[in-house]
Amino acid sequence: MRVVLAEDVYLLREGLTHLLRAHGIEIVAAVDTGEELLDALARHPSHAAIVDVRLPPSYTDEGVRAAIEARTRHPGFPVLVLSQYVEQIYARELLADGAGGVGYLLKDRVFDTGHFVDALRRVAAGGTAMDPEVISKLLGGTSPLHPVASLSPREREVLQLMAQGRSNAAIAGQLYISEGTVGKHIAAIFAKLGLEATDDTNRRVLAVLAFLNHARPGPPDPAGP
Repeated sequence: MRVVLAEDVYLLREGLTHLLRAHGIEIVAAVDTGEELLDALARHPSHAAIVDVRLPPSYTDEGVRAAIEARTRHPGFPVLVLSQYVEQIYARELLADGAGGVGYLLKDRVFDTGHFVDALRRVAAGGTAMDPEVISKLLGGTSPLHPVASLSPREREVLQLMAQGRSNAAIAGQLYISEGTVGKHIAAIFAKLGLEATDDTNRRVLAVLAFLNHARPGPPDPAGP
């Protein structure tokens, strides 16, 4: 796998580079601004990008804006975004095209090497990898008028794991139910959210997007992204 990395903190950038190389992932470019990210993606054929939300010059949302621009120029291009804090609006915006290939993780997850590399591989394969903390926050703020509110507790658990990018087999293992039961829950989720029968991979992304789009946003974190 060939990856472009955009992270402005030198030590973290170097650490991520060494960590990923140890797992057989090639870092074709390691940059520290959104502009350099877009330039690197234009110059180096890549399978995915890892992007810090906060990049120079203003250290606000340059990274996520560059990631969205990258997906505009290259529809569906896989992007894994790293953030210091939970900001659900970024997850919504990244998934807005419904194409998948999106991850949003807190930086703390990087220290769990297995989880981090697995999330990157899922994103590169076109799946999603939403941080559990982001999903938990959204689960607590869903509007009672939205179809998500009609999901059963088990269906909400399944949707939460879908948002993290888990396969049916992984969901079955975590919830101690059969894959067939997982399939039935997912079919019920699609029906309640009004998602027509098309490609199942796309519907999984759309189900997560519907959830993100209609969750009530919590108060902004005063510390920023």
